[in-house]
Formats: sequence, structure tokens, C-alpha cells
Amino acid sequence: MHKYARCALAGVILAGGASQALAADIIDPVIVDPAPAPVSHGGWYLRGYLGMTNQDFDEITSDLYLDPAIEAYGWHDSGSFASSPLAGAGIGYQFNDFLRGDVTVEYRGKADFYALDWKTVDGETTTNDFTAKKSEWLVLANAYADLGDFGGIKPYVGAGIGASRNTISNLRDVNVLSSGAARAESDPSWEFAWALHAGLGFQVTDNVALDLGYSYVDLGDGRTGPMLNDDPAYDIPNDGFVFNDLTSHDVKFGVRYLFN
Repeated sequence: MHKYARCALAGVILAGGASQALAADIIDPVIVDPAPAPVSHGGWYLRGYLGMTNQDFDEITSDLYLDPAIEAYGWHDSGSFASSPLAGAGIGYQFNDFLRGDVTVEYRGKADFYALDWKTVDGETTTNDFTAKKSEWLVLANAYADLGDFGGIKPYVGAGIGASRNTISNLRDVNVLSSGAARAESDPSWEFAWALHAGLGFQVTDNVALDLGYSYVDLGDGRTGPMLNDDPAYDIPNDGFVFNDLTSHDVKFGVRYLFN
């Protein structure tokens, strides 16, 4: 009797130990850390911006000044353009944390122009007041290098090449002293263009960045149609005026939205 009791007690103890071991296995499972999710550094983005131009040019030339009747000529004011607004939009791709590129289309609003020349004909010197307006459509393919992330502020540099459709419109030539005047029709032309960029990106969210940028832009030349005198009796054949090497210092503020 006691022998059977001892055997039963031993069985109970063994069964209890096994159940405790099984419970320990259930309570303390082996935990495997999940693999980290891949981080995306690239993707397509859209951008839009507004800004202001500060424009200049090299010189104005015209075959009108080759008229043999002109004994001498020069400029009291060689001319300048006023600032004008610009607006642009583009689509681009962020390749990684340091490199991106985009294609932009930009309209540059009409900038007022004024110049004053003088010329001597038959020993008499008179002046001509010139006024005009200039505008462009600018298309550029751009590449940028982001130079690091400083607390969400990302400085960058870049460059672009493309084409600019330059329009010189409403050119008027008024000779106050001789009560004469002439005009030229616009003659828009596509010119090779290039740009250098620099700026700061401000990362607002993972997808949205504000952009404060500067661009130096070379727009090529601008030209007019032939000058036509208000009195056709004084018309002479000519090719109009050429505004050589149009350039601009632009300041722009915009936003980029990254799809990822």
C-alpha cells in the first residue's frame, strides 16, 4: 500500500514539473526583432514659385546707325529695364538625399525700358527717347546638389540650360526736337538660355519643402521688327533693334511637394 502511494506521489511531482516547464515556455517566448522598414530617399515632385527679376543687357545695336547721313551718335542714357514679376512651375525627381533635377516653365512679365540717344545730322544734334517693354517664356532643365541638412534647412546649388522666347514690344522712338516719331513691331525669337541657382530649402514635412532661391539667368538676345516712321516719307530700310545679351538676377519663393 505504501509502495503504491509513493509511486503515485512521484508521478504527481513529475507531472507538476513538466507542466511548470511547459508554462515557462509559453510565458517566455523567444522574441525576434522585425527587420527595419526600407527608407525612401527619392520620388517625383512638383514645384511652383513666384519672384521678381532684375534685368540688364550688354548693348543696343541697329543698322539704322549705319545711315551715312548720321555724322555722329551716342547715348545720354544707354537704357535699362525695370524689375518685373515672374511665375513658374515644374516637375522633377529627387534621386537621393543630395541630387535632384527638374524641368521648369516660367513666364517673366513685361518690364519697362527707357533709353535716350543723341545723333548729329547736317550739323544739327537732336535726341531720341526710346521706350519699350520686354517679356519672356523661359524653359529650363535644371540639376541641383543639396549640400546637407541643418535642422531641416537644406542649402543647395544648381545649374540649368534651355531656351527663352524673348519679346520686345511697343518700342517707340520719339524725337521731341524735330517732332518726329517711329515704332517697331515685336519680333519674338527663341534663344539659347542658361542659369545658375543657389538657395535654401526649408523642410516643413516629409513631403513639403519651402524654397527661397536666387538665379542668374542669361536669356540670349531680344530683337524688334523694322523701325517704321510715323511719316512713311522718312522710312528707310532697316532690321530694327537688337538688345544684346539679356541677363537677369532673379529672387524666387516657392514650394516643392514630394510624392513618395
